[in-house]
Amino acid sequence: MSVVKINVQKAKKNKPFFRHGLRSIRYFILGREVDKGLIFKLLLYLILISTSYIYLNPIIKMIVRMLMNAKDLIDPTVTWIPSSLYFGHLATAWNILQYSKSLTISITIALSASVLHCISCGLAGYALARLQVPFKRLAFFLLLLAFIIPPQVIVLPTILFFREIGLDGSLFTLIIPAAFGFGVKGSLFVFIFRQFFMTQPKELEEAAKIDGATAIKFYVKVMLPLAKPAILVVFLFSFVWTWNDTYLPKMFLANAADVPLATQMSRMGTSLDAFIDTGGYPEYVAEPIKMAASFLTIFPPLLIYLFAQRYFVESVERTGLVE
Repeated sequence: MSVVKINVQKAKKNKPFFRHGLRSIRYFILGREVDKGLIFKLLLYLILISTSYIYLNPIIKMIVRMLMNAKDLIDPTVTWIPSSLYFGHLATAWNILQYSKSLTISITIALSASVLHCISCGLAGYALARLQVPFKRLAFFLLLLAFIIPPQVIVLPTILFFREIGLDGSLFTLIIPAAFGFGVKGSLFVFIFRQFFMTQPKELEEAAKIDGATAIKFYVKVMLPLAKPAILVVFLFSFVWTWNDTYLPKMFLANAADVPLATQMSRMGTSLDAFIDTGGYPEYVAEPIKMAASFLTIFPPLLIYLFAQRYFVESVERTGLVE
């Protein structure tokens, strides 16, 4: 009887330990909260890895194809790792794109438009957020209306206007609209600045008024330094948007010889066909040359993103866009 009692007591003592072990395993697998368990983390990593593969697969394939030589291109066994690195396609794409000149034009236009967007849209956003001006609600309604109207609707009047003032086919047609916050881009950037300035405390403005500061002085001395997150967001948005834009350059620079890099890329088909015909190259060489041209086109903004992505994410969180 004593042995039975001892075994029963040991079993009772082991039950809490057993339950504690099961509880620990359950918490490890399922988590104390939904987002703390192993299953949730595995699903999250699965989604992130799958999404990353969807975006990275074309870029990796593009880089691999442009570095293949002619032998690897016709070899079906060579898929991801070329037998040797061949940079001839990059050199050919560089020459066809007139890369040095087109890159300079793209950087000039994108930087100019970005700076002008920050200046003009910043002033407009500050006025809509903090100043009591007549017809303020009407102006904001027109701003939203400009955001809704597609650029295809207003492109013809814009072309006629530039032709009347003698700027038909000029690169200034891609820069001047940014000085006035014109179009869909301008209305979006004004809205970003407005949302940011609305989050700032009114005590700053009241203190500046007591010190005798005007609205412009208060904007330049106080609000503009505080708006660095919004300026960074607008600058990067404007730069990438202008860099990748092909519609407006096609409309404004239809017959121009000097065009941005993205437009030169869209014109590449004719130049590439002529290059293949005159050089006696096989047609399958066209694909890696196009891959190389695409890589040269996206490389500058990709480089900017790699260095500025952390600041960009922080700035988006501080502008009030994700609230």
